[in-house]
Amino acid sequence: MGDAPTPEREYILIALPFPLDEKMEGILSEIKKKHSQVKIDYRFITFFQGWRMGDSSIPEEIWGKATILVTFQILPPNLDIIKNLKLIHLGSAGANHLAESPIWKDTDIPITNSSGVHGPQIAEWVIMQILTNSHKEKLMVEWQKQHKWGPHTEVGFVRDSVGQRLGVLGYGAIGRQTARICKAMGMDVIAYTASPRKTPESKKDSGYIVPGTGDEDGLIPSEWYSGLDKPSLHNFLKQDIDVLLISVPLTEQTKHMLGAEEFAILGKTNAFIVNIARGAVLVQDDLIKALKKTPEEGGLRGAALDVTDPEPLPEDNELWDLKNVAVTPHVSGLGTMYANRTFEILERNLTHIEKGEKLINEVDKKKGY
Repeated sequence: MGDAPTPEREYILIALPFPLDEKMEGILSEIKKKHSQVKIDYRFITFFQGWRMGDSSIPEEIWGKATILVTFQILPPNLDIIKNLKLIHLGSAGANHLAESPIWKDTDIPITNSSGVHGPQIAEWVIMQILTNSHKEKLMVEWQKQHKWGPHTEVGFVRDSVGQRLGVLGYGAIGRQTARICKAMGMDVIAYTASPRKTPESKKDSGYIVPGTGDEDGLIPSEWYSGLDKPSLHNFLKQDIDVLLISVPLTEQTKHMLGAEEFAILGKTNAFIVNIARGAVLVQDDLIKALKKTPEEGGLRGAALDVTDPEPLPEDNELWDLKNVAVTPHVSGLGTMYANRTFEILERNLTHIEKGEKLINEVDKKKGY
């Protein structure tokens, strides 16, 4: 007689905007090989902004079976039917879009995120924008369109990266990988975090790390600043920053943390600003004013924005036409390895659950990330 079938320990409901193609089937197959006692129910859900309770394509009985939910925004239609749900894994790094949902406010179900999965591609986007600005690539592209062999006098001399200072506002996976590359380019790196990182242990990255990337031990910054108050932030911004990378999560504490005062400080070094966080982290109208000032007036050198407030950015917004600004439609994190890495985090946490170990990438609801 054959062995009795092994009971399923986990029912994983996946509701993501990725088609169930050959690649996705391969990813899920690898999970099943390592965790044979799981049932995977995959549902393709069109991406949308914000969050939504329930979806017509997912029956209530499926919600009742699910022990793990993998999603960006789709949540259970009500809390009464999810008696078996013990983990929500987000396909996004940010979790702020769920902060007002019942699942966040009224349950203690752990939520893990995909922080770290897009560190490499976003860092590459950041470096591209820094160099595009300093090497006047916009002008070069315009000349090529005109079939113009422009004179050197219109280009001027390029200031290379050696000796410049990168300020990283939010030293997570993206900030650490960007710091790694900038350090290799000869830049000095300083970091700013909400809480102090005075010990070697506190400086470590305890989340998901793409092998061969980042700054796991937090050794790259020459100086580390911290705080949630204006004086602490201003002290950091006054450190002769040439390029400011904004890579903080959007929370009540970080909303509009950069405005006219902060841009005035950064304007003293004519800093270049790169925002890959969320548009609402800064006061956009104040940013526009700072970008329109000349260097002599204490204006910013320029900005690269992959996020805006609101999104999509209205067609008549001034940012589109400012010569010292690059706007992209929240695409810096798109990459061919996104899904692989997201499910690698899930797979690791399945192992942690089986062994009774601490989850990786768990969201702290009090902090909002």
